[in-house]
Amino acid sequence: MNIFCHPGVVTSAVVRAMLGVESKTVPEFGFKPRIPLHKGKRDNTEIDMKLDQSLVEAKLTESDFQSAGFELISRYRDVGSVFDLSEIPCRNGRHCSYQLIRGTLAAYATGFSYCIFCDVRRPDLIEAWYRVMRAVRLVELRCRLKLLTWQELAAVLPDDLQQFLAAKYGVVPA
Repeated sequence: MNIFCHPGVVTSAVVRAMLGVESKTVPEFGFKPRIPLHKGKRDNTEIDMKLDQSLVEAKLTESDFQSAGFELISRYRDVGSVFDLSEIPCRNGRHCSYQLIRGTLAAYATGFSYCIFCDVRRPDLIEAWYRVMRAVRLVELRCRLKLLTWQELAAVLPDDLQQFLAAKYGVVPA
């Protein structure tokens, strides 16, 4: 996510358009949306970045999205209204996309969009995101959920950042 600290990235009209961001705002890293739980409580989930009214979660070196049992997911006040959880795959009694569920609930609670950055070379992560999106009951919310590949983003970044992503992570523009 440190690429968003590079001069010109956040002010780039193309980057902002890709993210659906209108203003030249400063990124807020480690944003806590305070997602509502039952009994008036809120959680401490941290989203990688908030940029204007867009929440961004980046996956580049991680092997998977976090998983969790139903008891943890059911703590969220709006989970039943937002999701058909039967549509989200489970392994060994654990929902495989807990991190994506939380992020989507954050988008619902804040009214923001939620964008996942994935590497195009990780079709398993991309498919996991689309499974979560399919499970969202609310069409208006589903329209605020996005996927952007690192390769798509790299194509509109300054040359020095493109070279950095290529050398460090093997990410080359799409």
